Amino acid sequence: MSGTLNERVAAFVRDVCAAMGVSLDATVEETADNVWIQLAGDDGDLLLEHKAEALDALQHVVNAAFRRELQGSHHFVVDCRGYRKNRDAELRQMAEFLVGKAKSSGIPQELGPLNPYARRIVHLAVSADPDVASESIGDAFLKTVIISKRQS
Repeated sequence: MSGTLNERVAAFVRDVCAAMGVSLDATVEETADNVWIQLAGDDGDLLLEHKAEALDALQHVVNAAFRRELQGSHHFVVDCRGYRKNRDAELRQMAEFLVGKAKSSGIPQELGPLNPYARRIVHLAVSADPDVASESIGDAFLKTVIISKRQS
């Protein structure tokens, strides 16, 4: 991703936050999988209220606005005070636990309802084990992920 795109994304996020009445600074960092937008400032708690719904909404808006400019399978991930990073780690840990449970019991395990970003984290964690499979079920924005043992 180019430096100018990073600057435009950071400016866009700062402008959206300002329109929300939230004063935060945004920095952009690229990783192998995603482009992380880190938010910092005293008003960060406002984005984390109500299970971080405002943070999720901001991430959705950023992805909708700049999705076509990203290369490959990258996504924008908006984080504030490490909330998203910690939540991702919890989701991976829960997925790994349910993978073990599905393998040992043979009974499909459910996780959710989850938004598209959280489902992606779970599906990627499950895909690391060739003995299990995952699928999303539901017909709304929030869906449930089913983790099941592959048939031999």
